[in-house]
Amino acid sequence: MIRETNVVTFSQNLDEMISQVQFSRDSIVINKDGCAIAVLIDAKLFERMRERFDALAARFADAYSEVPEEAGMAEIQRVVAAERGKTENLR
Repeated sequence: MIRETNVVTFSQNLDEMISQVQFSRDSIVINKDGCAIAVLIDAKLFERMRERFDALAARFADAYSEVPEEAGMAEIQRVVAAERGKTENLR
């Protein structure tokens, strides 16, 4: 289960929330001024997520190993500019 709390409540109940994550395997989203700033998750879940991320990053590195860095950076800049243009149009 994912719970949400604010920074003040989190800091006042830190021990209880750590126990909740440790024993119930819940996750806690910590908000400040209405925005999520951190998440407290079980260490085993974090390790699985990190392993999957590392494996995915390695697959991307392998898939694009033949692409020259300059070409890759140019493509990234093109996509970022296009996405920023979309955001500008929404304003």
